[in-house]
Amino acid sequence: MDHFYLSLLLLFTTFVTLFFFILFHKHRSPFSAPNLPPGATGLPVIGESLQFLSTGWKGHPEKFIFDRMIKYSSDIFKTSILGQPAVVFCGAASNKFLFSNENKLVAAWWPDSVNKVFPSTMQTNSKEESKKMRKLLPQFLKPEALQGYVPIMDTIAQTHFASHWDNHTHLTVYPLAKRYTFLLACRLFMSVENANHVAKFEKPFHLLASGIISVPIDLPGTPFNKAIKAAKGIRKELLKIIRERKVDLGEGKASPRQDILSHMLLTCDENGVFMNELEIADKILGLLIGGHDTASIACTFVVKYLAELPHIYDAVYQEQMEIAKTKCAGELLNWDDINRMKYSWNVACEVMRIAPPLQGGFREAINDFNFNGFSIPKGWKLYWSTHSTHKNPEYFGEPEKFDPGRFEGQGPAPYSFVAFGGGPRMCPGKEYARLEILVFMHNLVKRFKWEKLIPDEKIIVNPLPIPAKNLPIRLYPHKP
Repeated sequence: MDHFYLSLLLLFTTFVTLFFFILFHKHRSPFSAPNLPPGATGLPVIGESLQFLSTGWKGHPEKFIFDRMIKYSSDIFKTSILGQPAVVFCGAASNKFLFSNENKLVAAWWPDSVNKVFPSTMQTNSKEESKKMRKLLPQFLKPEALQGYVPIMDTIAQTHFASHWDNHTHLTVYPLAKRYTFLLACRLFMSVENANHVAKFEKPFHLLASGIISVPIDLPGTPFNKAIKAAKGIRKELLKIIRERKVDLGEGKASPRQDILSHMLLTCDENGVFMNELEIADKILGLLIGGHDTASIACTFVVKYLAELPHIYDAVYQEQMEIAKTKCAGELLNWDDINRMKYSWNVACEVMRIAPPLQGGFREAINDFNFNGFSIPKGWKLYWSTHSTHKNPEYFGEPEKFDPGRFEGQGPAPYSFVAFGGGPRMCPGKEYARLEILVFMHNLVKRFKWEKLIPDEKIIVNPLPIPAKNLPIRLYPHKP
């Protein structure tokens, strides 16, 4: 259905703008700037958006990137996507340049549709909101805090597997992986652990995550319209939680250091201004998306590849059982246990290399600058792609081969593995994601082996990679 609305929008905008494009293009086109990188601009207004999106729908998002790297340049090319003139940066050196020049030459950028879903960002913009979040998060993602999360995550994982995996012979992985990571995010970000309370968020959250970066047609029934409505419903529930927490903090029933929600309520900016309730609700909403969406995809693809590669499963199982054997009955995982899961993390990284949850990211040029001899005008959008390095034999020999050994020792070359970004723009939640993925793997493999029920299940990227049928599997519990 999303594809239908996209086709409708593309057809409509093409006809409506074609006349004006012909009249004014020579005078107004941003592509008339001198010394731009090589590339193509595609159709009026919509540019190459259809090609950019359709390669993902067909399960090969890297095709858009590699076709143009071959045709134009292996480092940089121009295009027009999402209604914006854009330059695509390719390769490790390009990644390093973008990540190292954050807030100097480039800044974070999101489509306007994101601002419409998060109304408080309309008062500033997504760039400013991104800066605020990076200032708020470090206290809760530093090593001392993360160490305390491990037993909490293990408790939630054990309950989750007991409730939704044990005593089942067949199940569908992706919805359960989402439920697991969402439970963790609700508990650790807001101290919400009542399953019924969390369940209120699940359906609207799925609609929000599915539509937030969809075609921005705000008509009844469209994914974007559903996302806006879902965000309003979730925000209403979050505001109730926020107001209850304010009362609890005032009465000493909640701790200032209890979670990110308490911290947001009690922290002011450099001018002494506190965030209002709507701002906090939107930031918590963004954290819940970022804290569970990509990790649930990583967990799903771990299940997929461990089913396809028995020798990899056996090595992960051996590592996890060595850890399990050191635990007394009822003893939970701890930080030292996580740090012993080296091979398992190499496997997870190789999964994210081949099937990166995040396909890439946008920046905006905040000044004119030159790169590799080409001019990049201020205001142009810049896109970096995981695939330009992850599936490039220049950085990873035999890139289609699954080989966790790539991550041993010093690991891949700097800025070539960018599942979490890189340099100053490394995702602040990388260590949090590592914990939730490894805790998931531990609880999974010590209970089961499994097989895929659809051996050649297609992968769809829209905009995140998802197995077309959500990865149904048959479980084989280990004998006691």
